[in-house]
Parts: sequence; structure tokens; C-alpha cells
Amino acid sequence: MSDNEIVGEFLVESYENLDRLDRELVSLEKDPHNKDTLASIFRTIHTIKGTCGFLGFSKLEAVAHVGENLLSKIRDGLIRLNPEVTTALLAMVDAVRQMLASIENHGNEGERNDAELIATLTRLQQSGPGPTVPAIAAAAPPPADLTMGQLLIQNAGATPENVKAAVDKQERGDPRHLGEILVEEGAVKAVQVVEALHVQQSARTTQSSVADSTIRVDVGLLDKLGNLVGELVLARNQILQFTNSNEDSNLLAASQRLNLLTTEIQAGVMKTRMQPIGNIWNKLPRTVRDLAVACGKEVSVEMEGQDTELDKTIIEAIKDPLTHLVRNTVDHGIEKPEARRTAGKPAAGKLLLRAYHEGGQVIIEVADDGGGLDAEKIRRKAVERSLVAADQAARMAEGEVFQMIFLPGFSTAEKVTNVSGRGVGMDVVKTNVEKIGGSVGIQSKRGQGTTVRIKIPLTLAIVPALIVTCAGDRFAIPQVSLTELVRLEADEVDRGIELVHGAPVHRLRGQLLPLVNLGRELEMHNGAQPAANGDGAVNIVVLQSDGQPFGLIVDAVNDTEEIVVKPLRKQLKSIKTFAGASIMGDGRVALILDVTGLAQRSSVISEARHRRLAEKHESAGEKSAETKQTFLIFSGPDDGRMALPLDTLARLEELPAATVERSGQHWLAQYRGQILPLIHLGSVLAERRSELRHPRKAGGLADEQPLDVLVCNYEGQSVGIVVEAILDIVEGAADVRHPASRAGVLYSVVIDGRVTELIDIPAVLRKSGVFEPRPMDPVGAPV
Repeated sequence: MSDNEIVGEFLVESYENLDRLDRELVSLEKDPHNKDTLASIFRTIHTIKGTCGFLGFSKLEAVAHVGENLLSKIRDGLIRLNPEVTTALLAMVDAVRQMLASIENHGNEGERNDAELIATLTRLQQSGPGPTVPAIAAAAPPPADLTMGQLLIQNAGATPENVKAAVDKQERGDPRHLGEILVEEGAVKAVQVVEALHVQQSARTTQSSVADSTIRVDVGLLDKLGNLVGELVLARNQILQFTNSNEDSNLLAASQRLNLLTTEIQAGVMKTRMQPIGNIWNKLPRTVRDLAVACGKEVSVEMEGQDTELDKTIIEAIKDPLTHLVRNTVDHGIEKPEARRTAGKPAAGKLLLRAYHEGGQVIIEVADDGGGLDAEKIRRKAVERSLVAADQAARMAEGEVFQMIFLPGFSTAEKVTNVSGRGVGMDVVKTNVEKIGGSVGIQSKRGQGTTVRIKIPLTLAIVPALIVTCAGDRFAIPQVSLTELVRLEADEVDRGIELVHGAPVHRLRGQLLPLVNLGRELEMHNGAQPAANGDGAVNIVVLQSDGQPFGLIVDAVNDTEEIVVKPLRKQLKSIKTFAGASIMGDGRVALILDVTGLAQRSSVISEARHRRLAEKHESAGEKSAETKQTFLIFSGPDDGRMALPLDTLARLEELPAATVERSGQHWLAQYRGQILPLIHLGSVLAERRSELRHPRKAGGLADEQPLDVLVCNYEGQSVGIVVEAILDIVEGAADVRHPASRAGVLYSVVIDGRVTELIDIPAVLRKSGVFEPRPMDPVGAPV
């Protein structure tokens, strides 16, 4: 191993150790009697000190050495840990981190003067008569991640020259252990070598399984693999498009096999890029601690969902927004201890970080129990800074007022400090999140706290999308923004589209849906009224942006497929209507629509227009949609009436019975380039699984009748549930419930005035034996 490789390995391990030190020091300050945490901190500092001494980084060694002395006295109970001591130790960690950065960039520690820091750490040791720093063998067992050379240097007095000579001999082919060679060279005493070998071997025995099962991979290599997988997906799409029009059965089978392998490779490579969000959260307690001390506040940090995984690109993109949010929460949201006591709250404020998956996205919440947002103060500041007119601010609803904190230049701080007041933090949050296809929302209650909710995609490289056509060109719409599809036949257009203040809207299940004509917005064709396609029908793609639904009118809806996102060139990046481009199966390029940018361009999510539609909705005396759900109603066995929440379904399909094939103990269908397992609901509920009857026969259908199939996605897998007949889509509250009378049913509810059984999809899938999903309740009740 070359000197550069040794230094590189040292830097990687030291950076990881420093990140852990930040967390453990903050944790130790809250629980000074935690001996395990203190021992871990001591071992980490000792490891850094010993290694940098071997590599000749004397300045780094000096700082780490005095810090180790202080920690030694804390460990021996001679010094009590307090905020001053913790601050000094954290300052030592920062100094070490700065020197490591200099070593990485320039090969040396840089021109530094750490005399003041060393003096502070030395002074803090004087509170009691401390013993000399013990040898590491007596102080604590050596860390398992020390190399053999590091152990020998620390325990047996070997010099860098001895070790280098031994390493050279080993690299020339000497099969012996490094310790044996050093003994021969006379660098160490045999007894010390045997003791060190014994200690390290014990540590290796306990951790070898972990070390042997993981390797470090360069991020550049992962990026290259990701790009290659993207190209493979494009090639797969082209082959599937070609084979779908070809009747060669051998070619079709080969393409299906290629499709399955490509999907597995794609999932595997994407998984290597996934990282737990805890990787960036772990640095935030230190940020909160330092800022709380500077502001004279007490703040505790709680975390939920640290294991929630995101693509590394997304992780890097949200690092700064999260830091801004946390700093803003500590500085503005949480009150000082005196104010909290006066309000009847604990002196220490609480900051909660929460992450979870929902609907193909990751939701990150930053919540506090502070004073909440002052709507009147925000109005006043916005008018003072000329961000909004006084009359417009007075008419704004509270939710609209809260959104103004994301405006550029907005701040409620009375003075500018090194923490806040310049009006750029929250603007950066919204801008950076929207760049990666996410959105930011805020909820607050005066005196009780504030929650900022960030919605972001899992990955940016390959995404499922709906392909639509407008004026002969194809466009892709990311499915994460897609709610549903609506088609108005020619005889329904006149009564299905209304004009409110000159703007076209469609009344969808009692709610007014603003409409946007894609062709007109892109200036591909003109006309005041929404355009119909060749047969006079109107296709509406229902989308959602910032919580506001709107309908996009297109000429045709083609299909859904996974697309590889390609960035736009710099000449097109300023156009907010497009988020990127993708190469389709026939080799042509399709632009990816930016749903939020399109909504802003067409003004469908403008506050004034939304308010007018809301007022018309309220004047009609309609019930709030928050208490309702949309259900798909279908026939169950024995002419029973059954239902599923519509948002739990991916698609509704009619599959020709001839496409159903048998494989082992399951029925399958070739569906949209993949193999779709089929379950006949009536057979599962009647527990006739052992008969393994064709879904057509099980349902009593004639040979020529198509199958009504509910396509569901669970745990990343698709499955088709065959039902007797699809009856209707209705909206209801489903508040009246009765316990289920059979397995596979969640409970009976009253929907649209009739008793209806609500299907428990996970239970149905378990009974079918297709795969084991996690339990869930589609309407939010305990299972």
C-alpha cells in the first residue's frame, strides 16, 4: 500500500469518526453518566491521535493529545462534564476536521495556530489533580478498526521507518504477518507483539462478519453504473416496443426475459445508491446544540424514521434545506426558557425530525412545540418589504399568509445576526426542494408550534411516467403528480365543462377542478375553449401541485412506462414548463412536463383564483372533501357489494381471457411489459384456492368475456385482483362500520347508503400465496 493510499484510508476513517464524535459529545452532554458513550469517544480520539502521529501530522496529534488528556480526566471522574467542557471538545473536533480538509486538499495541516484552543483544553484539566495519561492498554481496549501497524506503533514503540520497511518486505512477497516481520527487524519486543496480536484478533473475531460483508465503493462508479442502467432501460423499452408488434414467440419470450432481468438490475443498482436519511440527520443535533447555546435556549432533538432511504443525489440536495429549516426553527420557532415557563411549557423546547414513505414519495417533517407563526406579523412584514400590497395581504387566508415566509427577501427578524435576518433561508429551502421535483408545505398553530412538511421523490434517475400526446408531440408526466384520468365523451363536453369568471372548470365529484389546455399553454394550438380530439371527446389528466388539483387537457393518453430522466441543456433550463427530457422506445425524444411550473404558468394555483373557486364551492353548501373518500364499488361473490379506496389502486383493466397463463401454482398475464400475477377474489374469499381454477372459470364467465382486473401495487410488486364486475365510483365518508364477518374483509361500511364490504388487500394477498405484504388499513383504521 502506497503512502497516498495510507493517508487516504486515514482520512476516510477519520471523517467517519468525527461525524460520530459530534453525535456522541452532544449525547454525552445530556447523559454525562453514560460510560459506554464516554468510552467510545475516548477510543475515537485515541485512534486519531495514534494514527496521525505515525503519519507525521504533528499539529493534528498535538490537538488530539490534549483533548485525550481532558477526556481521560472526565472518564476517571476527576472533572465533571459541563457546557463549557463540551464546547471546548467540540471546538477540538472542528479543528481536527479543518486539518483533515487541509491534508486532503494540500497534503499538510496548513498554517495554523491552535495555541488558544490547546490552552483552553489544558486549563479545563486543572480542576483536579489528574494522573498521567495511561497507556491505551490500561485505559481502554484498542478499537477493532485499528490496523496491525497502528497497534504495534501505539503499544510496542515501533517507528514509521520500521513499519515502512516491514510493509515493503511484505509487498515483495513475504507471506508472514506484519507483526512477525517487525519482530525479525528488531522493531518491537516479541511479548508486546503477541499481546497486540491477541487483542486485535479478539476484536476481529467479534466483528469480522460485519467487516467482511461490506466494501467501500466510489460514488463516481455508482454514478456510472446508474447511467449505464438508464441506457439499458432505454434499450429495453425499444426492444419491447418492437416485439409487441412481432408475432415471433421466441423473440417475445426472450424480450420478456430481458425485461425481467433489466428490472432486477435496475432495482439492485438503485438500491446501492440508497442511503438512510439518518446520515444527514446525525449532524443536526450538533447544529441544534451550538445554535441553542448561542441563542440562550434549551432544545432537545427527537428523530423518527432515520432508516428511511433516499437516493444519494436526493440526500445531497436536501442537506442544505434541512439545515436551514432546523436553524430557523431553533432561532425563530422555539421560545427562550423564561417565555416557555410563562406559557406553561417545559423550559426545554422539542424539535422533531420525522421521515416516512407515502405514495411513492418520501415525506420529511420538521416540527417544533414553539410559539407558532404570527399571521398578523407576517402580513405586516410582507407589506413593509413591499412583497405584497396591503389590500391583498388583508384578504389572504391564514394558510396563504404562512406560505409568504418562503418568498425571497422575507424575514420577521428584528435585526440581522450571524444566525438569521437576511431573508434567504426559507427561500433557499423552497427553491432547492422544487429543483428536485419536491414541494414544501407549512402548518402552524399560534402558541403550539409549527410543522414544515417536505415531499420529495425517492430517486431522480428513472421514474414512472404517463405518456400523453398534444399536437402530434409526446410528453411525459411523472406519475408522482398524477391523481386520475377523466374522459368526457362528445355528448358530455358541453355540460361537463363550465366557465367560472371566464376560466374553464370541470365539476369532478362535486368539486370544481380548474382546467389547463396543454396545447394552448405551449402555444401549439389556440382557442379559448378546451380542445377536443378527433372523436369530439376531451381527455383530462388530473394532476396535483402544492396540494391544489387541476386538470390538464391533452389530445390523447398513450400509456405508462418507466422513463430515464435526461437533464435539459442550459438554454432550456430557464423554461419552467419542462423538467427534463427522455428518449422513448422508438428513439424519439419526449419532454418531461414540470407540473408545478405548468400550474404556475397557467395561474391555476394562483391564490386569487383558488379563492374564487373555493367561495363558489362553499356557496353551493357542499360537504368538505376532508371527511370523504373515493371508493371503487364492484360485485363480490354471491352478488355481494364490495369496495376499495380508489387511491389504493394503480389501474382498472379489462384483460382478454386468452392472455391468462398458468405457471406452477399461480395464474399470470403478460401486462405492459411485465408478468402480472392474477388472483380471483371470489376464489380466495371462498377459500377454493386448492382447485386452481382459471380466473375465467372461477368467475363463471364465458370464454369470450374479458376479465375485470384491479391492478394494485404493494411492496414494489404489481398484482391483479380479478372481480366479478366493476359497478361504480362513489364518494363517501365510510364512518359507519361493522366488524368483518369473514377473512379477507377489513369490515363492513355504509357507502352511498348501502352496506358494503371493504376488502383487506394484504389479507387477500396472503391467503392467495402470491407474496407476503405488510399489514395496512386503506382508510386509516387499526387493523
